[in-house]
Amino acid sequence: MVRTVPGTRVTLSRRMMEHLAAYWSRAELETNGILLLHLMGAAAVGLLLGYERTYHGRAAGMRTYALVCVASTLLTAINGFPGSWYGGMAVSPTVSDPTRVIQGLMTGIGFLGAGVIIKDGFTIRGVSTAASIWMTSAIGVIIGIGFYGTALCATALSLAAMTLLGAVEQWLPHQTTLALSIVYRHGLQPSETELRECMRAYGFDVLDWCYEYSEAKRQFHFELVLQAAGHFETAQMARDLSGAEDVVEFRLAPSRA
Repeated sequence: MVRTVPGTRVTLSRRMMEHLAAYWSRAELETNGILLLHLMGAAAVGLLLGYERTYHGRAAGMRTYALVCVASTLLTAINGFPGSWYGGMAVSPTVSDPTRVIQGLMTGIGFLGAGVIIKDGFTIRGVSTAASIWMTSAIGVIIGIGFYGTALCATALSLAAMTLLGAVEQWLPHQTTLALSIVYRHGLQPSETELRECMRAYGFDVLDWCYEYSEAKRQFHFELVLQAAGHFETAQMARDLSGAEDVVEFRLAPSRA
């Protein structure tokens, strides 16, 4: 039977209390206070950028953006205080490398951004949201390093890009690209030449094709990418397709969003 020396037990308890007290020392509390201010600023930026996405009905909103910005700030900011790690009682001097943390953050945020990109036929959605999530993470890194002025400017530029540039894009000369999906009854589908001429009559050139045939449904499916060649009539096209006897169903949508 092993006996515990009373004096040894008291010494171990005292050392444990000293270790725990080191995490609540004045120096540690000051460091935590600085980190808290960083996190509060990051949360405000994330909520601000996320509200723009929430307002436009996107899946990634205020909570996602706030969490991304706060996490990026936290993982970057703690690298500025290596002497305070583990209650300031590291066995050997700690050398931090924020660039390695930043590299890992950018890689991880890339996977998160890829998750909000959706491809439906020729239509791609979520690219702007993915880019803004990546930018929010970068702003969080800047806040964590301590460049507050740069972070504010980056936030203002990001908000301008997400809110104002959409209207500017519509105002500037540009080409309109649409994705058209048409399902024809078997044997009634038009030829490629006829379909091209039909689309040109509505003001569109056919850029790309995709064919699909269903033997079970006896239907022929066209997937087209259309680009406006001048004045175009999407409303008239929709009315004509809805009234065509050979068309089973159709879908017309922007090819990017």
